[in-house]
Amino acid sequence: MKISKKVVLIGHFGVGKSSLIRRFVKNTFSEDYKVTIGVHVLKKDVTIPEVNDAITLVIWDLEGNDDITNTRSSYLLGTNGFVYVFDMTRPATYQNLEHDLNYIKERYPSIPMKVVGNKKDLVTNDFIKQNNDVFGSFTDFYTSAKSGKKVEEVFSNLAQIILKDAKK
Repeated sequence: MKISKKVVLIGHFGVGKSSLIRRFVKNTFSEDYKVTIGVHVLKKDVTIPEVNDAITLVIWDLEGNDDITNTRSSYLLGTNGFVYVFDMTRPATYQNLEHDLNYIKERYPSIPMKVVGNKKDLVTNDFIKQNNDVFGSFTDFYTSAKSGKKVEEVFSNLAQIILKDAKK
């Protein structure tokens, strides 16, 4: 039996949330930046071979917000998983990373979350090593919506955790 679960992408303006979702759902990328106003919802079926099961991810792309505490709580109701996205090329999007993650974890302690440093194609491995103390210990994946690098893995990994939790 296929189940549907809500996944919310959260983070600052312009970090690539919409681009990650488009890459994952439609396998496309566009250089044209369009601001998400409110919320945009897309769906995708994900098969989890390890457990021979499938799940439909209902993915909510929230408008960016420089202060996570200003995110509309109504958008977060019923969330089964979070993807927190920051832009590796813009320090302003990750300088409060620990605070933002703690804020989410305090309010939604049982909801799994993946932390994603996006725009990997624009930084070097040396840059990542040099900034390991800033975001390295918090980050689950370094992605590139442009190239598609690690995008599928983010959602598949989260889907697997959500599916496992749903079967408990």
